[in-house]
Amino acid sequence: MARPDILAPDFTTDPWWWTAAPRPPATDPSPVPETADVAIVGSGYTGLAAALTLARAGRDVVVFEANEAGHGGSTRNAGFVGKTLKHSFSSLFHKHGKDYALAVYSEMQQAYDRVGELVRTEQIQCHYEERGRFIAANTPQHYDGLAHELELKHQHLGDEFEMVPRSATSRALGTEKYHGGAVIPALASIHPGLYQLGLLDRTISAGASVYDHTPVEGVQRDGSSFEVSTPRGKTRARNVFIATNGYTGPATRWQHRRVIPFRGFMIATEELEESVLNRLIPKSRVVHDYNNNLTFLRRAPDAPRLLLGGLTGTMSDDLETMGGRLRQRLIDIFPDIGDVRISRSWNGYCSGTFDLYPHIGVQDGAHYALGYCFAGLPMGTYLGEKAAHAILREQKPDTIFAEREPPKKWWYGGTPWFLPMYMAHLDRLDRKGN
Repeated sequence: MARPDILAPDFTTDPWWWTAAPRPPATDPSPVPETADVAIVGSGYTGLAAALTLARAGRDVVVFEANEAGHGGSTRNAGFVGKTLKHSFSSLFHKHGKDYALAVYSEMQQAYDRVGELVRTEQIQCHYEERGRFIAANTPQHYDGLAHELELKHQHLGDEFEMVPRSATSRALGTEKYHGGAVIPALASIHPGLYQLGLLDRTISAGASVYDHTPVEGVQRDGSSFEVSTPRGKTRARNVFIATNGYTGPATRWQHRRVIPFRGFMIATEELEESVLNRLIPKSRVVHDYNNNLTFLRRAPDAPRLLLGGLTGTMSDDLETMGGRLRQRLIDIFPDIGDVRISRSWNGYCSGTFDLYPHIGVQDGAHYALGYCFAGLPMGTYLGEKAAHAILREQKPDTIFAEREPPKKWWYGGTPWFLPMYMAHLDRLDRKGN
């Protein structure tokens, strides 16, 4: 347990984002419909982006959610809107060639652009801001590697950036911890809770039905349709879309064996003086370091607080203790922040895949999108819409991320027992500056 003196009076383990975007009250516990055109499992960005597209195209859509709508990763993440994969542009360029790297990263740009377009056209009030990002170099080697990556992206993608030497780091971040870094101006941030609620509102207004507290217990193909089983009854649907990402369970076994869930942890501080926030993060950019197991931070868009995340993949449910560890990491970055207390400490499940690519496709007639590998906000939105268009057109999803199915391992059944060892390996690389 964390020391009581580091917890603010309003401390809770609910995500900060639920303060302005509380989870919707439970809907009427009536039986689920007997039939639907499309049944969607999951009410995060992926499921709702698909449901909105399909409902507006005239399809009868039902969305099943095991908890409150948006209970999972879509309202628990940091709200970074980026256009980068775990596979860097330079690694794809050198390993697979220019054309493949351009194809992958041009879709990342499309995914990034789509979030901003959707926020504007749907008039979702969710603090979408393109203030840029500062990537902090933990070592001189990180600084050189970051410069190489960004220069290659500038040459072939046109992405702008500015390298910040160690002597000038304070212009971007109020700390002497890092060996400089890079500013990328054309990246955005969002309030993920309000974004999800906005999508939910537009989806319901378009005519889709959302059944919360309705876990899917099984999806069975029956000829040209599917039978979706829940505690509130069964629904027969012509199409099914699995959009559960880090919350994928054994009810959809094929996907369960191919997606690797892992915890992400975050804290929110108590309220801080505006002068302190301006000194620590001068331009209100979002920030992360260049480690393999990275630390990330930002200002809350709706309150004078700092939000920090890290320790990803740690196998712990003790959110007070994890909050204390993240608080210490915040103090390590900003030693003069003082005896700051934490107001929120929470976690949520992200997911990866064995090849570290996002995936979308069709398996035995059922559509799926999963495994976003730290790019969930833009990719969830983008691939959700791609899946919807594939259903409408009765064809394979039109994206490079549908070219291969997510790999599985014979020794993996859906429980990531190996994750602590893998994260320890990444931490060792980070300590060596690799």
